[in-house]
Amino acid sequence: MTTQARNVLGTALVPCSYDPLTGYFRDGCCHTDELDHGSHVVCAKVTQAFLDFSLQRGNDLITPRPEYRFAGLKSGDRWCLCARRWHEAFEAGVAPPVVLECTHVKALEFVTLEQLQSCA
Repeated sequence: MTTQARNVLGTALVPCSYDPLTGYFRDGCCHTDELDHGSHVVCAKVTQAFLDFSLQRGNDLITPRPEYRFAGLKSGDRWCLCARRWHEAFEAGVAPPVVLECTHVKALEFVTLEQLQSCA
């Protein structure tokens, strides 16, 4: 990444979580590139309702997967979510809270700033 990543507020992207270690690159930030087809750019504080919703949609974020350096998430953990999945959860009324300073500007290709702010 040759330029400073920006968040949805237009300022420098702030790390989302180091424990658990999140991000497409597992660097603690919701950085992205052209290979990140899921656009893991929304920093959220996951809730049990969201984790259950994601599991029902076929994405188990609860079960540990050590082969992927993934310990499994629990309610209260911060995690870089796929923008489309966050939007699906928003539409279903179970979107987890968002940390705007840690959410990559690319999220605005999938959701509006107003949607994100309503859950901040």
